[in-house]
Amino acid sequence: MTRGIILMLVTTVMFTAMHAAIRHVTKELPPLQAAFFRAAFGALIFLPHIFGNGFGFLRTEQLGLHLLRAFLNAVSMFLFFTGLAVTALAKVTALSFTSPLFMAVLSVIILGERMRIRRWTATLLGFVGMLVIVRPGFIELDTGSIMIIASSAIWAVTMIVIKVLLRTDTSFSVTGYASIFVSLFALPPAIYFWQNPSLDAWMWMVFVGVLGASAQFLLAEALREADAGAIMPFDFLKLVWASLFGFYLFAEIPDAYTWLGASIIFSSGCYIAYRESVVARKERKAATDAVEPTANT
Repeated sequence: MTRGIILMLVTTVMFTAMHAAIRHVTKELPPLQAAFFRAAFGALIFLPHIFGNGFGFLRTEQLGLHLLRAFLNAVSMFLFFTGLAVTALAKVTALSFTSPLFMAVLSVIILGERMRIRRWTATLLGFVGMLVIVRPGFIELDTGSIMIIASSAIWAVTMIVIKVLLRTDTSFSVTGYASIFVSLFALPPAIYFWQNPSLDAWMWMVFVGVLGASAQFLLAEALREADAGAIMPFDFLKLVWASLFGFYLFAEIPDAYTWLGASIIFSSGCYIAYRESVVARKERKAATDAVEPTANT
């Protein structure tokens, strides 16, 4: 449990630093080109493993699902990078907390999972929090916010595909195929919008790629060490780091609506994660109780 919490704390800093670096580099490079570099350089973390063990970790019987996951991942990344280039860092972070809400709803629709009244209420409250941040009808709904929300919704679908893939494939395999296929999907638009990067931009994009892939891997490890309900509350630290990075690097100060809306969204997300972990524990206990009598005969 403690190791899972520590890993989660590390990933919050890594993801926020990556977002800050992306916001910085997209002042020079088009967001779609930056997205390609993020995916391509993210594959660098697999080189030591490939040199030592070869490509065996890519063995799979779910190639079609890996392609679908990568396509959704690429579209989500394109929207996120484009929105991040024009939206305050803290606001981006706050709106990205909506992804678990979309995932909760889509799990019912796509996977047929059951969701009772308390989780439906928490989900609806989360979307109220999103409305508090964007305040449609009170202020103009900016394009950046729309892109971040759309990115979160598509990422929720991606997470459902990942859940299905992890039934048969390792997290290393899932991450490896994502790096390869997302790079391929991102290459054509990157070529179309291509601008020659400066040396500074090259260095930043290597940093973004390696940091992003490493953060995703550590997040998977954190989820292996502890239930999502136990480590989810620490994810709110992203907003704290985003506020600090945004203030010191871009002179951005999040308003009260961003903090209020983020708190509502995040609280609902934590409750959903907690209820899912409770249900999962009950199902594991029921399965164990069903097996034990047979084992004793």
